Amino acid sequence: ENYDYVIVGGGTAGCPLAATLSQSYKVLLLERGGVPYGRPSLMTQEGFLTTLTNVDAFDSASQSFISEEGVPNARGRVLGGSSTINAGFYSRADPDFYKYSGANWDLRVVNESYEWVERAIVFRPELRNWQSAVRDGLLEAGVDPYNGFSLDHEVGTKIGGSTFDGRGRRHSAADLLNYANASNINVAVYASVERVLLAYSGPRGSSRSAISAIGVVYRDRVGQYHHAMLLSGIGPRPYLSYWGIPVAYHLPYVGQYLYDNPRNGISFVPPVPLEHSLIQVVGITELGAYVEAASNVIPFVSPARSVFIRAPSAPLYLTVATLMEKIVGPQSVGYLRLSSTDVRMNPLVRFNYFSSPIDMERCVNGTRKIGDVLRTRAMADFRFRDWYGVRNFRFVGPALPVDQSDFEQMADFCRRTVSTIWHYHGGCVVGKVVDADYRVYGIRSLRIVDGSTLTISPGTNPQATLMMLGR
Repeated sequence: ENYDYVIVGGGTAGCPLAATLSQSYKVLLLERGGVPYGRPSLMTQEGFLTTLTNVDAFDSASQSFISEEGVPNARGRVLGGSSTINAGFYSRADPDFYKYSGANWDLRVVNESYEWVERAIVFRPELRNWQSAVRDGLLEAGVDPYNGFSLDHEVGTKIGGSTFDGRGRRHSAADLLNYANASNINVAVYASVERVLLAYSGPRGSSRSAISAIGVVYRDRVGQYHHAMLLSGIGPRPYLSYWGIPVAYHLPYVGQYLYDNPRNGISFVPPVPLEHSLIQVVGITELGAYVEAASNVIPFVSPARSVFIRAPSAPLYLTVATLMEKIVGPQSVGYLRLSSTDVRMNPLVRFNYFSSPIDMERCVNGTRKIGDVLRTRAMADFRFRDWYGVRNFRFVGPALPVDQSDFEQMADFCRRTVSTIWHYHGGCVVGKVVDADYRVYGIRSLRIVDGSTLTISPGTNPQATLMMLGR
């Protein structure tokens, strides 16, 4: 069957893109994972941590990878992509994103596209104990003004949108396929692309030769999109030659300019049980950092046996509250390399966390702001009282340094506790691999529309921007 458009990846941008194109064109959407519906761990807030840790099955919705720095990470492997496995926070990009992204924007269409997504899958969350306390703590700590419920990026404290509805059910980019023209779209799951088929209008390698993308080769089970580009011979000539891959078009920056926003923070066990909550409130500071929070109920099994408890005993369930910060940007630049010519294998990635002094300064600013929040009256009820009446937090993992005015101590904390907030991006960025309209340089009829084109993470969370971009 012939199609006007083949979309590789039914993810956060791919699903709204497919739904939109299907109104006027014949579309084939290829997704390397399965469908999310009918999987309780995917469709509820309570399943968030389970989804991120269950990564071993071939059809698990989350695929893990570890950077060369040793930081664990994950990517979506399911229809809807990472919008199906994330924390559900929805907030539009900051105004500077449109100014400096390098892409051509029609802001009227941008706003209409956001609104289309928001009517379908975005809800106002109901704050309970922990998120309400975090909101109050941020305001006490000077992250003002209070902007209430808002989908816009504004300095201060706000309640953002959520892709979990009032019953706690997840909605993702996959839901946007409900708005497709069913007679014009086919969706294939467990289908991954091995390479792009290219056609030459003249002698290959001559100055008069033009290259066009005319189709894809795909097969069952999982794969990697960057592999598809490189295995198709689109990438750096010396690198492709090293792997024995025939060069179709020399694009030196495929796999370069890779970024990941570091996440740092603290977690503690509160004296009172808390509800499950993912990110609902955010403090947007002018210090280059955003402060967010979550609370989770997790099972705990003691490694030591007790004479008073018969083994095996059922696990205890503990509430863990978390305050975290995400830095703006980042400025630190990494890269992606092939680990194999097998499309199923994860590539090698290095993000070079905090190699830029600007990123380190922003992390120190953000972690200091977390310290300010912990010292507010709003956090008092989450401290334990000891025998002498002194109230302290019971931290799980490293606590913030006692002397938070000491930059080197805070910087050391940032380096020791760095993790990901899963907002990695780049590798096929605008101005290097694609032009301002997302067309791949040198290849006709081939565009890239996803987070790999970004040089900066838009706003507090990229999913709103990526769904808008697909639309």
